[in-house]
Parts: sequence; C-alpha cells; structure tokens
Amino acid sequence: MDENMKQFQQGLIELETEAEHLLLARHQLVENDKVRNGNREALTALRKRARTTKTSVPSPFESMMKNIGDPGSRTLVKEVCATCGNHDSNERTWMMFPGTDVFAKIPFHAAHTILETDQAQLDYEAKKLQSYVKEKSFLISEKGVLADKISPGVLKSLVMLKDKP
Repeated sequence: MDENMKQFQQGLIELETEAEHLLLARHQLVENDKVRNGNREALTALRKRARTTKTSVPSPFESMMKNIGDPGSRTLVKEVCATCGNHDSNERTWMMFPGTDVFAKIPFHAAHTILETDQAQLDYEAKKLQSYVKEKSFLISEKGVLADKISPGVLKSLVMLKDKP
C-alpha cells in the first residue's frame, strides 16, 4: 500500500474508535438515567410514606423561633431530617441494594440516606458522562464526519488516492 492509503486507513481507524467510545458513553448515560429514575421514584415513595415533600419540613431556624418563647429544659433546635420529618426514622423498611438481588429490612432514615447519596453520585456521573459525550461529539464533528454529506477531509483523501496511479 502506498503512504496516502495507509494514512487514510489510519484516519478511519481512529475515527471509528472515537465513534465507538461515543456510542459506549451514550449507552452508559442511558443506563445511568434508568438507575437515577429508579432512585428518584424510590425517594418519592419514601417521602409519600413519611408524608413530606422537599420543602414541607420546617428548617431548624423555624423550629428554633417557634420554641424560643418556651425556655424549658428542651433543646431549642431539634435537628429534623428533610425526608423523615416527624416520621419514625427507626421504622424498618424493605430495600433492595443496587447491583444485587438482596432485600434487607433497614431503618427508614438509613434507606433514604443511602438513596440520596446514591442519587448525588449518579448525578455527578451523569454530568461527567454528558461532558464526555459532548467532547467526543465535538472531536468527531471537527473531523467533519457528523455532516449529512461527505466531509471535505474524506473527499480530499479520496481525491489524492484517485490522482495517484
């Protein structure tokens, strides 16, 4: 093979590798979104069970101001979980751990804490994957392959191959 043909072939191999990485990242992003949606649904179900919403539980400042007129032996600020609210945080609830088929009955507060930390981690991974997909898409489009027509770089390479006897 002549040098231009080898160079053209190497360019196509690199491009195909980048495209494969892009497709894998998109697939991982879809899988990540499925897990995130499942976590979000589970957190919503736990909030419904505790009869709270993200904003329904008073802040420690509000509870402090409510109790300030009654200087008893109680503490002024009671730490209240935003998901548990007044719900019994030691009540046992069933939870399936991610990546396994194991169900366990764990305290309510621990269940939603695990789900919230998993959700935060999944959100971080989703943003990381989105930036990776954006970077790979930009890299591939820079080579002119994402256009609806044949890119100028590929045409130039083909013309150079045709011109050589």
